[in-house]
Amino acid sequence: MRIRFLAVLVLLASLLSGCGYNTFQSADEAVKSAWSEVINQYQRRADLVPNLVSTVQGYASHEKEVFTQVTQARAQVGGIQATPELVNDPAAFAKFQQAQAGLSSALSRLLVVAENYPQLKADAAFRDLQAQLEGTENRITVARNRYIKAVEGYNVSVRTFPNNLTAMIFGYAVKPNFTVDNEKAISTAPKVDFSAPLGAGKPAPAGVN
Repeated sequence: MRIRFLAVLVLLASLLSGCGYNTFQSADEAVKSAWSEVINQYQRRADLVPNLVSTVQGYASHEKEVFTQVTQARAQVGGIQATPELVNDPAAFAKFQQAQAGLSSALSRLLVVAENYPQLKADAAFRDLQAQLEGTENRITVARNRYIKAVEGYNVSVRTFPNNLTAMIFGYAVKPNFTVDNEKAISTAPKVDFSAPLGAGKPAPAGVN
């Protein structure tokens, strides 16, 4: 009896291996790992925002609208629980993308403001934050690209015959990915370039020493 039971287990294991079940396991883990890195890099960026805003405010305190936009965008990002389950929910994933795009846009506006203040560009603390932000944006791009590839591999497995039959039986569904609409934003980090000579461009507003 025991031998027969073991034989059934072996047969089931063989069938599952041949119909893509094991492929789903490895592909799903790859997606989770890639997603964790995306979240890690986005969090790194969010952590930079308070110090960045505070430093810019020291030289451009009257730019209240921009500071408000950045703060609100960061709060919106922080209000989303980016759990592993989020990658299985197209609506939640789209909301996550929208929030991160909003923060990217707000940061871009903040950096445009900073361009108008040569003294700010010379500030050592600001230049350090600028370098950290630039590096983080690059890491975000790399992490998102890896996630895109991981999801593509997983989705191909789910859709390909005969794996798709196994997917239906065990409830494996196609996962949402970064969309074509925001592909440009995904591949282009906000410009962070303060290499121009100090004093170039617009003069500092009156009252800024």
